[in-house]
Amino acid sequence: MSTVAIYPGTFDPITYGHIDLIKRASPLFERIIVAVAINPGKKPMFSLDERVELVRETTKGIENVEVCGFKGLLVNEALSMGANVIIRGLRAVSDFEYELQLATMNRRMQSKVETLFLTPAENLSFVSSTLVKEIAVLGGDVSEFVAPCVQEALKRKLPAHN
Repeated sequence: MSTVAIYPGTFDPITYGHIDLIKRASPLFERIIVAVAINPGKKPMFSLDERVELVRETTKGIENVEVCGFKGLLVNEALSMGANVIIRGLRAVSDFEYELQLATMNRRMQSKVETLFLTPAENLSFVSSTLVKEIAVLGGDVSEFVAPCVQEALKRKLPAHN
């Protein structure tokens, strides 16, 4: 049986924390599908197409990674893509309660798909897309937290701070 994982997220924008988790998961699975979500509850800075392209650009050196956009229920997307594992990142204890609820609900809806929690490297445990956007909006340097292509995309979105 092949083990295919799906790593879902809004990735608005993708950070070095996300990339670290993808690299950590890569040797564990035959394929990793990075699924960029349309989340009706969030108002992303980047369009779905822009986010998918940024994820593709930042993960192009990882051979077993595929990138796609999706909307709808994650477990349905996982099954349609042949994934039997959902990868979720935990940065801090504060993430755990919400992530546990999601994992439990996903298992209730689809018992064939398991959730695996991974933690980023310690030096990336505080990085979030929300904080990166806030720093960028305020004209700060985000080079320590995101890839150069993401820095450039942020500059294009926020021309007032160039």
